[in-house]
Amino acid sequence: MKKIIFVMILMIILPSFKTSSPKVLLYIQDNSLDLGFMLTKEVGKMIELLKQSGFEVIIATISGDEMKADQVIVKPDIKLSKVDVKEFSGLIIPCMAPDDTISTSDEKSLIRKLVNEDKPVAAQTSAVLLLAKAGVLKDKKYTFPKNNMISPDMFPEFKSGIYSGTGVVQDGITITSGTCPMETKVTGLNDGTSELTSKFIQAIKSKN
Repeated sequence: MKKIIFVMILMIILPSFKTSSPKVLLYIQDNSLDLGFMLTKEVGKMIELLKQSGFEVIIATISGDEMKADQVIVKPDIKLSKVDVKEFSGLIIPCMAPDDTISTSDEKSLIRKLVNEDKPVAAQTSAVLLLAKAGVLKDKKYTFPKNNMISPDMFPEFKSGIYSGTGVVQDGITITSGTCPMETKVTGLNDGTSELTSKFIQAIKSKN
């Protein structure tokens, strides 16, 4: 009788425990251009696809300040300096079209730690440069815009990688896209946001 009661209690209790959703870190660079457009077309699409696939999306920025433009508000969950990579299954970085020449030690350290722990890292357009500056594209295929305004030839950090066009390419745990929504507006090329995010999702699921 006691055994039956114990089993019944377990049947009641166990369903109440929900398996926590895997966390992914979405890092947004501060001082982005055309903020409302990029939050809607790029960041919004990434978050939508990640949540549809069952991930908890944690947004990080360096400043931790709220981003607001064109009635779109994005409030970061954490400052980049406070991120513990062990809590996350991967990192995705939208372009957001910031200054392409700037990178910080926190950004580079975060990327290196995730790659060293064999966790997928995805980056789009200008954010691909962060991967190069972190040194994780050595002997890796990557994509990046190439036009009369910007190209990988402008940055020595890309020399150790293998340039593979402007589309979306995956090489192991690194996934890159050379065309973001803003680049699409200028060039007419296909936006890589959905494909990049989908490949990132599959890369994480293949490890779990």
